[in-house]
Amino acid sequence: MALDQHDLHRDAIVADTHNDLLMAVSARPPRKWGSFFREQWLPQLVEGGVDVQVLPVFIDSGFRPEGALRQTLRMIECAHVLAEENPETVRLCRDAEEIDEALASGRIALVLAMESMPGIDESVELIPTVHRLGVRVASIAHWGRTPLADGSGQDGTESKLTSHGVEALQEMERLGMIFDVSHLGASGVAHVLELATRPVIATHSSARALRDHHRNLTDDQLRAVAANGGVICVNFLAAFLTLDARTATVDHLVDHIEHIVGVAGIDHVGLGPDFMREVHLDLTPPCCEGFSYSEIDAMAAIPGLEGPRGLPLVTEGLLKHGFSEEEIVKILGGNVMRLFRAGLGQGRP
Repeated sequence: MALDQHDLHRDAIVADTHNDLLMAVSARPPRKWGSFFREQWLPQLVEGGVDVQVLPVFIDSGFRPEGALRQTLRMIECAHVLAEENPETVRLCRDAEEIDEALASGRIALVLAMESMPGIDESVELIPTVHRLGVRVASIAHWGRTPLADGSGQDGTESKLTSHGVEALQEMERLGMIFDVSHLGASGVAHVLELATRPVIATHSSARALRDHHRNLTDDQLRAVAANGGVICVNFLAAFLTLDARTATVDHLVDHIEHIVGVAGIDHVGLGPDFMREVHLDLTPPCCEGFSYSEIDAMAAIPGLEGPRGLPLVTEGLLKHGFSEEEIVKILGGNVMRLFRAGLGQGRP
């Protein structure tokens, strides 16, 4: 008897480890944060079957460097407000126990993350501060150089983590925060995996063997993350899946999942969609003054996967490629939940 893709998707825990929706919500006046999330994003998450949503705090270049910490705090506050104003449908979670409680009550579990931490930089002593505010996942670089490490766009430097970057990794492990290697330069990834004593995550990275882009991970990196016990969550952006982004399909996405499964193993793959086109459309005038994105058309999305409501197409694609029910459940969110249950919020003395 053939598996019913709708039942399978509905019954599985679906975890999205990278959706920048906080950028769009926090761009509204604070009085509209809860209602805008409820009207614009919650229906999409529900329709897409999302059970666990990681919310990265990404600070756009216009806020850097002087306003980075202020915007970081504003976006964290936005996450708390949208959760407080929608208590029947979502919960902001600080550990795996709270995630399980949210899921048991039929709510979407929200997990706060930070992307590259420009509001922190070398002030590593502030990591416990954002931890107290609920941040549980973090990366330390984006495309370029930070006081903590070089991003993948600077791979030519062959730089490891700085001394502050090493200290940040150690502090995150002490607090029970999960280190995110997405966007980190190749030498930095190797350095993290050399030092890490806890599993890491790549929240939104695809396979470099299939699309040679510095944002993707090589087979050696995939194996190293798996050996560390971590999880690689595949990025859906068409430009990271195939050379001609305009031709990207769900099959291209599943090809990347299939490749990572073959290299890293079925227990080390998840989903990190990175629905940037949807977010940037939300930020483009006339809806929000002060935001202008001229490259939206370059952020090509897979048809049908422009936003969260398209996630059932991934389950359909996995079934089409011959993945079993057990394997699909792991990919959709089971592997991420294993990682979260093992370390999220579980600090050390």
